[in-house]
Amino acid sequence: MSFKEHRERLYQTLAENTLVIAYAGIPVHTNEDEYYDFIVNSQYFYLTGVERENTAFLAYKTAEKTREILFIEEPDPKSERWTGKMSTKEEVRTISGIEDVRYTDGLEGAISGFMGYYRVEQAYFDLFRCGMNDLPDYNMVMAEKFSRAYPHVALKDLHAACTPLREQKDAQEVESIRKALDITRRGLEYVMKNLKPGMMEYQVQADFEYTCRRLGAKRQAFPTIAGSGLNRCMMHYETNHCEVQDGSLILLDLGVKYENYCCDITRTYPAGGKFSPRQREIYELVLKANGAVAAAAKPGVTTKDLNEVARRVLGEGLVAMGLIKDASEVDKYYMHSVSHPIGIDVHDISLAGDVLQPGWVISNEPGLYIDEEAIGIRIEDDLLITEDGCEVLSKDIIKDPDEIEAFMA
Repeated sequence: MSFKEHRERLYQTLAENTLVIAYAGIPVHTNEDEYYDFIVNSQYFYLTGVERENTAFLAYKTAEKTREILFIEEPDPKSERWTGKMSTKEEVRTISGIEDVRYTDGLEGAISGFMGYYRVEQAYFDLFRCGMNDLPDYNMVMAEKFSRAYPHVALKDLHAACTPLREQKDAQEVESIRKALDITRRGLEYVMKNLKPGMMEYQVQADFEYTCRRLGAKRQAFPTIAGSGLNRCMMHYETNHCEVQDGSLILLDLGVKYENYCCDITRTYPAGGKFSPRQREIYELVLKANGAVAAAAKPGVTTKDLNEVARRVLGEGLVAMGLIKDASEVDKYYMHSVSHPIGIDVHDISLAGDVLQPGWVISNEPGLYIDEEAIGIRIEDDLLITEDGCEVLSKDIIKDPDEIEAFMA
């Protein structure tokens, strides 16, 4: 499926007389003349495939047809001298499949033209907001500007409209995730070859990210988590500043983006190359839960159902170990859920309660975090939901404790 087909799927869900306006976004200023690394708006990328800042997509749907226009910055030799070549009309036509490509200085005129000559009843913008106190992103700013100019037009949320479309990945999207996973596998193998007590957590992180960058990953899917000792018991520990002690485990939650699609993997390794009996006991319980979730993942179930599978296996195992008296107490050592969708975003969009369908890509990440023993173990795979079950996309990233020890020997 192409980006053009992504747009066609969206148009099928929209009413007539609808305007769609999506912005890639602009670089966000840090200090002086520095900017954060640009990350394209996910809805804009899903519909166009273009990752260039200061670009925008405009579409207008009527009963007869849908008109599409893509707006890009006009290439400027002076700017290119400093920051590199800018996208051309021909390049973005090839990527997006949109024939009508114009320069951004014509965007407001095009919007005014649609508003002046056609009946526009609703306009879709990406209105997503993660937290109440977050600053509005560029799409929200432009939506508010549009609403002030045209208060009679109902604003609709493009994020919500794209959610059911993005939940089910097409073959091209899955292939990008497979490539991200292959790079991540090779990065983790480099880590295992070089891991030893006395390293700093950030050195382990550097080994992984160096390898992935060499292999063509432009960026990490999210900040690399490399936690040893008690740091392994912190879900999103990102400081990575402690020494990896002899006899310790290191939990690595990481992944890369490839063609703007993420993977999300967690592996837990013994710093000295061998698990202690206690570490192995807990590791094998987490691995058992990981296998049970994969066996249960299929169309028609929900991620909440899968989490109950993980809770049951982990709870029963903890009771057998004597760490808890009843399986219902599992929350003492397992305090997150087992799965989330993966795609353009590492925590990809979905609607709470949606049942899994073929084409979903989800995580499978049971874990146990025993503070009093400074043992934290998580094992995370990426699953593709198929017609009758699932495929473990990350099956080549070794997780069996015997295989880990053999590889590290």
